[in-house]
Amino acid sequence: MPFWDYYEPSRPRKAKGGIRAQSKRGTFGESWWAKRWMDTLDSYGLGARLSRGRSYARNGQVLSIDIEKGRITARVQGSRPKPYSVEIQVKTLDADAWRRVQEALSGQPIYGARLLAGEMPQDIEEVFRGVKLSLFPARMQDLQTDCSCPDWSNLCKHIAAVYCLLGEEFDRDPFLLFTLRGITRAELLAGLTDAEEESETVEAAPLPPEPLPADAETFWQGALLPDDLFGDVRQPPVCAALVKRLGVFPFWRAETPLLEALEPVYRRASTRALDLYLGQTTSEDPSNASKPDARARTKDRVSAARQPS
Repeated sequence: MPFWDYYEPSRPRKAKGGIRAQSKRGTFGESWWAKRWMDTLDSYGLGARLSRGRSYARNGQVLSIDIEKGRITARVQGSRPKPYSVEIQVKTLDADAWRRVQEALSGQPIYGARLLAGEMPQDIEEVFRGVKLSLFPARMQDLQTDCSCPDWSNLCKHIAAVYCLLGEEFDRDPFLLFTLRGITRAELLAGLTDAEEESETVEAAPLPPEPLPADAETFWQGALLPDDLFGDVRQPPVCAALVKRLGVFPFWRAETPLLEALEPVYRRASTRALDLYLGQTTSEDPSNASKPDARARTKDRVSAARQPS
């Protein structure tokens, strides 16, 4: 190992409630844009510092990360009692540069549609190059880093840990890349006028209310519930579908991923709800025996539709 890559080994203090990387091994981030961000870090040739930074990211040593236009600030727990302060500054594009980018993007509505869907278009870099700009930091001068740790290297393991977690965060929200380059999601999409198509929705006229029965005795007696009152009742084919649509929780801190922790809860809840609907409860109430129960008439139909989630 050359002398300029040597640093005094130290063991970090265990951090509580830190941000943990979702990846257990390999690269940080699955999307092509996250990998492009990580390629920039790999190009710096950090050696052992990069390996230590990956361990810090996976062990939850990063306590907080804040992102704003052109600037990232973070706190990382190292070997000393007081966490280190990390700052990464990214060179932003000025208003005129972004105007040229927006004009180029607005010529093809597919770009706005893909960005709204949370996907970075594969050929968006060609658009930037067409106006002589770059979405990703192209040179060392485009990034300025600083850490309060005693390591003399300007890109230490603490900065590398933050950089790795950002790679995963870009998977969740590609607009963070634009924020770092100087424009927010709202500002970017506002300029893509051709990509924003407003669809007119026609509201159906409300149905007139059903008249109440004139006979008071009939009103209070009620009626049997129809068999199809609840429609097609079954367990959902996709467990925790809403949580999955929301995607990865930003900068998740627990050791177990959020979806992995919630899926068993959703599965038990849907099973229990269907059991209650079918009347499969442990409590026994003799007074219920004389009451008409529409659920009993639909038990066979719903049981046949029951599927594992």
